Amino acid sequence: MALIVQKYGGSSVADAEKINNVARRIVETKEKGNHVVVVVSAMGDTTDELIQLARQINPQPEERELDLLLSTGEVVSSTLLAMALGSLGYKAVSLSGAQAGIETDASHSRARILRVEPKRIVRELGKGNIVIVAGFQGITEDMDITTLGRGGSDTTAVALAAVLKAQICEIYTDVEGVYTADPRFVPEACRLKEVGYEEMLELATYGAKVMHPRAVELGELYNMPILVASSFSDKPGTIIHGGVSMEVRNKVRGIAHDLNVAKITVVGVPDRPGIASAIFEPLAKANISVDTIVQNASINNITDLTFTVARSDLDKAMSLVEPVAGSIGARECVSDLALAKVSIIGTGMQNTPGYASTMFRALYEQGINIQLITTSEIRITCIIAEDKVKEAVRALYKAFDLEQAEA
Repeated sequence: MALIVQKYGGSSVADAEKINNVARRIVETKEKGNHVVVVVSAMGDTTDELIQLARQINPQPEERELDLLLSTGEVVSSTLLAMALGSLGYKAVSLSGAQAGIETDASHSRARILRVEPKRIVRELGKGNIVIVAGFQGITEDMDITTLGRGGSDTTAVALAAVLKAQICEIYTDVEGVYTADPRFVPEACRLKEVGYEEMLELATYGAKVMHPRAVELGELYNMPILVASSFSDKPGTIIHGGVSMEVRNKVRGIAHDLNVAKITVVGVPDRPGIASAIFEPLAKANISVDTIVQNASINNITDLTFTVARSDLDKAMSLVEPVAGSIGARECVSDLALAKVSIIGTGMQNTPGYASTMFRALYEQGINIQLITTSEIRITCIIAEDKVKEAVRALYKAFDLEQAEA
């Protein structure tokens, strides 16, 4: 008897009717002779509503209390789903992240899973129960509830699939798979039948919201195949796995974009050893991820240092960088919120010249200025003005003939 882990996102369990629909889908999987473990997100916009409520009470709520509050959203949806399954005549039990054995570090709001002790899950499966786990959450060694950050239910699902040695981890959402570009910007975008872990990780990291990057990392680490599909249709979805053909026809597999970008520039930085460390160490200790970093050529031992962070981290980052800038003798710190990233991604790019020039030409022809550039072996990312993103994505889609991409 195979074990399948399924995850249903907030839009899939947004109301009673949708919860009942998910319950029927789970029953179909169970009736095929499978053990089933299900991970659920909070209903609809519950998490955003709880954050808004908390900030009406306290504009800067203590992170421990906020995590405990936000964890209730997934508990509500998991218990309701268990009830829905019960009404269909199937035994089901709902578990919080703590009850499911998900142990994390103490980094509230962005905790990392340290280990999973799934004894309770295994015991419940042995009783013939369908197990419903509240996603997005875990517990520290001090018994404090933590949350894993936005998209954390994906991470919960893949972690459970890995430790339980599931046959597959199925991620159900409101889209029918992974597309070559955002269909809201490019209606003719194609759904990919399959995509490799490496490409999917770059797509997720640089803007494709269909999967959380940490979940993709876990999938690759444990070689866990992941299906991304819609809970509202029976379309086949996209399989993320490690066996994708290396010689694909189209070297660029997808276009990603991300609006959650802010730029910080430290102006007039003395060019001497230890300066970069002084600026970036406080950010690392505060769990703020830094992406693109550019340092200008030094003139008279003075330079400018520019880097990007998530827009949601800007205020905190500035509060940390400004005192450091003053202490090292920099002239000032300035920031810019009206930015975005646009990226081309594909493993076939790494040994083939010409992709950067094609990308830059396509943006130039649309009058789009490139502020910063960052690359990996399989990705080229440009930082551009936020209001130019849609036309940039469409221009790149056309430039790389993605309408001819293999679905």
